[in-house]
Amino acid sequence: MQAILGKKIGMTQVLNSSGHFVAATVLEAGPCVVTALKDAKNHGYKSAQIGYAEGNVKRIGNALKTFFEKGKIPVKRWLREVRLTEQENFEVGQEIKVDIFKPGDLLDIQGTTMGRGFAGGMKRWDWRGGAGSHGSMHHRRIGSAGSNTYPGRTWPGQKMAGHMGNATCTVQNLEVLKVDASKNMIVVRGAVPGKGESLLYIRRSLKQPAGVKPKVAQAVKKEKNPLKASKQAAAGGGKKK
Repeated sequence: MQAILGKKIGMTQVLNSSGHFVAATVLEAGPCVVTALKDAKNHGYKSAQIGYAEGNVKRIGNALKTFFEKGKIPVKRWLREVRLTEQENFEVGQEIKVDIFKPGDLLDIQGTTMGRGFAGGMKRWDWRGGAGSHGSMHHRRIGSAGSNTYPGRTWPGQKMAGHMGNATCTVQNLEVLKVDASKNMIVVRGAVPGKGESLLYIRRSLKQPAGVKPKVAQAVKKEKNPLKASKQAAAGGGKKK
């Protein structure tokens, strides 16, 4: 299994091997239960649906009630589908724990950023703003958003004031610092999106950094000085044929 569901506990700091404190985030990951399976023969691809956190039976519809009762699985609050490789085989009801990861692994963590409500352009897009005095009357305004001649409308994607945050965000290549399988805890270096107790989708990194390639010193070519060569030829110091 390449992924697991979890939630954010909070941030802390960890002393690394070089003796420096680094920012870290503590996550609770799993245990997750396999609730459904798909195969290439019937569905065109192979995957497993995993469920996390206990759900309330009164808050789900009859279709989900029947689904959990049919698989004899306790009601789960969150469900997520994870692609599987041809070599991976799971069964419905099997538990997935945090021990699928180990220190040193790189993870991509997806969550929902904290909502900031309605925000102006300076807060939302880091605009510098206009002049602060001398009758500017353009302190925090948006400015021109289009043209009256061509195209006579506002271009799609124009940065304006509006709702800020509450969007899906993925942070890539976060290093695993510690894994505690007994407490279902995992500590990763850096920050993850969302606030405390928010749902996170934790998967093995898809774009692992290749690192910086060392620079190779290029051989310097010695250029001939045409002025010096002409002086040598005039003095008869040229090469003999």
